[in-house]
Amino acid sequence: MARRRRGQLSDEDRRLWSQVAATAEPLAGRRVRADADDIPEAAGAGPASRGVAAAPGAASRPPQPAVPPPVPLPGFRIGQNAPPVARPSAYHPAPTAAERLAAHPPAMDHKTHRRMVRGRLAPEARIDLHGMTLATAQPVLERFVLTHHAARRRLVLVITGKGKPGGPDAPLPVRPGALRHYVPIWLTRPPLSGAVLQVTPAHQRHGGEGAYYVYLRR
Repeated sequence: MARRRRGQLSDEDRRLWSQVAATAEPLAGRRVRADADDIPEAAGAGPASRGVAAAPGAASRPPQPAVPPPVPLPGFRIGQNAPPVARPSAYHPAPTAAERLAAHPPAMDHKTHRRMVRGRLAPEARIDLHGMTLATAQPVLERFVLTHHAARRRLVLVITGKGKPGGPDAPLPVRPGALRHYVPIWLTRPPLSGAVLQVTPAHQRHGGEGAYYVYLRR
């Protein structure tokens, strides 16, 4: 049997190549040449054997998708200032404790409630929490309210102070006075909710925004 020269393909190799080439799909702008004469005869017959260096990974590199050109911005040129952005309305902090209390209808007798908010009822006892920390003020307030409730008193005054504003350098506008905010919350939650019937901001003669009337249950 005649020996094949090195790099020469057999008839079987050519037949297999023709079958494979017939199933290939051409790339855009190219056509597939399926004739066996275009087959590289062997590894030594490729571009390297002709003195041409093949790019690394060129045979396995997938086709790169076409990059669309950038879309220009409408009505914009380099160096132009950006259009102004609509800013949200001014920041409004949450309602004050007094505003939240005013939104609830009175739970006590309307005539007595009217006299109380007008400052015509004299408190039977008072406590001043001004200057205390929250951790100190809460147990003091609980002891004060429960003691006077047990003594069957009806109206007591809790002074919290108005608090200090955040100042011009504060990152956000805040409501002043931590005690002023938390005291109504404590009064309407256990263990004080069972003893307290009504919480109302005090009249100006009894401290105004820096104090609360606490009307106790019977």
